[in-house]
Parts: sequence; C-alpha cells; structure tokens
Amino acid sequence: MKVLIVATSHAQLGDSTRRTGLWLEELVIPYYIFKEAGAVVTIASPLGGAIPLDPKSESILASTPTIRRFQKDLTSVSDLSHSIPLSELKAEDFDMVFVAGGHGAMWDFRENTALKELLGDFNRQHKITGFVCHGVAALLGLQDDRAEPFVKGRRLTAFSNSEEEVAGLTAVVPFSLESELVAAGALYSKSTDYRTYTVTDGNLICGQNSISSQDVSKSMLALLKNSHLQASAVLH
Repeated sequence: MKVLIVATSHAQLGDSTRRTGLWLEELVIPYYIFKEAGAVVTIASPLGGAIPLDPKSESILASTPTIRRFQKDLTSVSDLSHSIPLSELKAEDFDMVFVAGGHGAMWDFRENTALKELLGDFNRQHKITGFVCHGVAALLGLQDDRAEPFVKGRRLTAFSNSEEEVAGLTAVVPFSLESELVAAGALYSKSTDYRTYTVTDGNLICGQNSISSQDVSKSMLALLKNSHLQASAVLH
C-alpha cells in the first residue's frame, strides 16, 4: 500500500509578517495511522523541500503524544524536511492521497497546476482521496468532465466560517472556504466548531477540521479494504 500525503508550501499569513503553514496534527495523525497499517508514506508539497509549520501547531497547547512522537522520530522529521515536489509525482504510483490543511493551504492549493492535475488523475482512476480542514481548498481548483466545478453536487465538509471567526482570521485568508464551496454548488455540511466531523461521498472523504484527521484516515483505510474485498469477490 502506497499513500501520498500533500502539505502546503506557503509560510506567510497574507500581507502580514505572521507565520503560517501546515497544521502539524493534520499530517502527524494520518502519517502514523497509515504507517501502522503497513503503508509506504510519501510526503509532497507544491514546492518540495521543507514544509513550513504553523507555529501554533507546535506549541505546548497543541502538543499531543503523537506530535511529540513525530518530533522525536528522525525519519519522520526528515520526510517533512525533504518533501517531494508535486510536479514529480503520478497518481498511478499511489493507492490513496491525503491532503492536509493548515492556513497555508488557502494560498497555494486552489490554483496550483500540479496539484490540480494530480488530484484530477486520482479521481479519474477512482482512487480514494482524503481531505481535511483547509486542505479541502484544493478541490476548488478542480473541474469535472463537463467543465463544471468538481465539488458541484458533492457531499463534503471543510473548515467552517464560524471556526475561521474563532481563529480570528476571517479578514486575513484570501477567501472563506465554506462560502466558496457552497457558491460552487457543493453540498456542504458541518458540525459544532472544533469537533470531529467527516463526510464520505464515493471515494471522496472530507474532514471539517484538524481534529477530524484521525477519522478521515481510518475511513480511507476502511474504504480501501472494502474495495479490495469487492475486487477479490469479482475475481472469484
């Protein structure tokens, strides 16, 4: 099993001098869930190289045993520091893709050509795709075979407008994710702020916020196992 995890390369909050990037929990949780399931995990980003981290996601307040495990794991830290550029990857080389969030994704996911092509290929090949929090912004750049927004008529979730208000970044982010998804025709739903919530639509699994990373990852593995069982049943 080969799993691709995609993270942002963007490190600055708009025109401010404040740092942003990946919300660490959104990569750490799926990283270990997939690895412990026997997967070979590849970490990629738009630019490749070191992935910027939101400082708040590394703070004592955000720290968890899994985050501390990751920070002490030389292999994982190296993976995060040497991510592969998206332009060098092909969907056919992976079984699934997980797209992490963090506010950085709001700036470099939506219009990234390599990411759009890669995710489009995953979808055309009917492979499982997972998105969490601001990572769902990547879906806004995709179109279906009729040149309609990919998200139109799709059941999904993502970081909500109310959660953005709590974060105090509504006026800083380039667009409101929930509003843009709804405007594009997505069948958007959400739960209480900062509570785990996931939505599955075919091979697409989305999580509302960073806390949803675990449930998205586990749902992806369950869906992959089920698809393998179905394929085996057909062969026999």
